Amino acid sequence: MDELEFPPVPNNVEFTEDWVYTMRREMQEIVPGLYLGPYAAAMKCKFNILKGFGITHIVCVRQNVEAHFVRPNFPAFFRYLVLDVADSVTENIIQFFPKVRIFLEECLISGGRVLVHGNAGISRSAALVIGFLMETYGLSYKDAFLYVQQRRFCINPNEGFARQLMEYEPIYRAKLSMTSGLMPLNTGLLKRKCPDEADDETERMADDS
Repeated sequence: MDELEFPPVPNNVEFTEDWVYTMRREMQEIVPGLYLGPYAAAMKCKFNILKGFGITHIVCVRQNVEAHFVRPNFPAFFRYLVLDVADSVTENIIQFFPKVRIFLEECLISGGRVLVHGNAGISRSAALVIGFLMETYGLSYKDAFLYVQQRRFCINPNEGFARQLMEYEPIYRAKLSMTSGLMPLNTGLLKRKCPDEADDETERMADDS
């Protein structure tokens, strides 16, 4: 496989768009070509929006019991990776990292664009994107989390996922010790407005991500 190279992300990016509650229902671009969002961004009514963004691949993260309402809607138009992942503190999220990394790299190397979504785009899908950025850019869990949060403020991997991601650091760092040329990422925080912060937390507990 060819080496994956992202365009450099400027260190002096200034975010002019404030985060508002309704943005949690949309997908956001995390790094060039990689989007994170909820299932609402991949529903049948969003086909034209997905095509307009140039999406070619979709990672659909769900538990089997959710398959009747979180499902691939456009298998004839997008390449899908469907993962059976529970939003549980006991779920082994790390086991999915290699498969997700291969899928994302193949998409991005070919010039495609990929959406990673769960149900709400908060926990499971966010953890997978964070893990991918950790390996790709050599980031700690904390730095990768903050970087993703800049672009999708509502992310909140459950405690089990967060713990596994922190424990994963020495594993991927050992592999990266033999490589060079990792891309730096901007670490400035996106300003946000959360007038419904209390409702947001209530919905986070009710929704799987």
